[in-house]
Amino acid sequence: MNSVFPNPIPQIEEISICWVLAIHHTFHFFFPTFMSQPTLIAAICVLTLSHVVQATTFTIVNKCDYVVWPGILSNAGVPTLATTGFTLQRGETKTITAPTSWGGRFWGRTHCSQDSDGNFSCLTGDCGSGKLECSGNGAAPPATLAEFTLDGAGGLDFFDVSLVDGYNIPMLVVPQGGKGQNCSSTGCVEDLNGLCPSELRIMSSNGRGGIACKSACEAFRQPQYCCSGAYATPDTCKPSYYSQVFKGACPRAYSYAYDDKTCTFTCANAADYSITFCPSPNTRSHRKRRQRQGRTQKQQQRRCQRHLLSTTQSCEVWDVLGLMVTWNPVMTEKAHLSIELY
Repeated sequence: MNSVFPNPIPQIEEISICWVLAIHHTFHFFFPTFMSQPTLIAAICVLTLSHVVQATTFTIVNKCDYVVWPGILSNAGVPTLATTGFTLQRGETKTITAPTSWGGRFWGRTHCSQDSDGNFSCLTGDCGSGKLECSGNGAAPPATLAEFTLDGAGGLDFFDVSLVDGYNIPMLVVPQGGKGQNCSSTGCVEDLNGLCPSELRIMSSNGRGGIACKSACEAFRQPQYCCSGAYATPDTCKPSYYSQVFKGACPRAYSYAYDDKTCTFTCANAADYSITFCPSPNTRSHRKRRQRQGRTQKQQQRRCQRHLLSTTQSCEVWDVLGLMVTWNPVMTEKAHLSIELY
């Protein structure tokens, strides 16, 4: 069964065509009659190389069953793209070109509207500009982010999908035409709004469901969750229960500030990228995994109940996301202790 994370899509190597034309130019150099033709061919070669090196195409796709308003923020010191915010209808696709060495982030805004005074705002991912274009403003958390640095160290593109600022929409990034062992798809394709712990959940205006999931840093403003103060290094800032909820559902996405080892991806040879909102997960395997984990959790809880009938102690069980948590039958909430990946 195919994974929702596909392999990079190959592209025609335009640079190879350029080399062939350059050789043809050298061959005709010895024949004065054809001098004008080699000159033209050499010019085509330069243009082809220029296209490969200087432009990256981002293809933004909306597969959600609702409208998404993408936002774009360029890093400091790099050119701003042609748009910083736009409307993407259900099933619609838009392409955006970025220059070499561009860096920045993409995200999706949801539940947007315009009031009678013309002020544009969104319930999730809002950039605070009051307009469709974000114009240099970033996303207010919580928001799922796709982050890029093109032509960075060693000429590589660096990219990731981050839940460090929380989550609001499923997202998948797929390289197209790049190369390298770590040139791979990444993203968060699960709907975390339904799995979000109640203390992190942002509810819809009618209170019928979650529309976004805060990070623990945003919710509690504590140094151990924000990797700040005494917890400002990789050695002192460790995964929390909440970041592991994100990690268990979306293992390729950043779950907290120092979650670097499994979440930063690189591509060589000037890849293009597709960014898809609400990609279709492998629903069959997803459903089986949830059923299996649910059965395992119930079995372990029953064993705990039998063991704890005459005690007030706790025992460890796997939760539905495949995380090890401390469970006590007399407690209504899970203790935030002893967490491991399933």
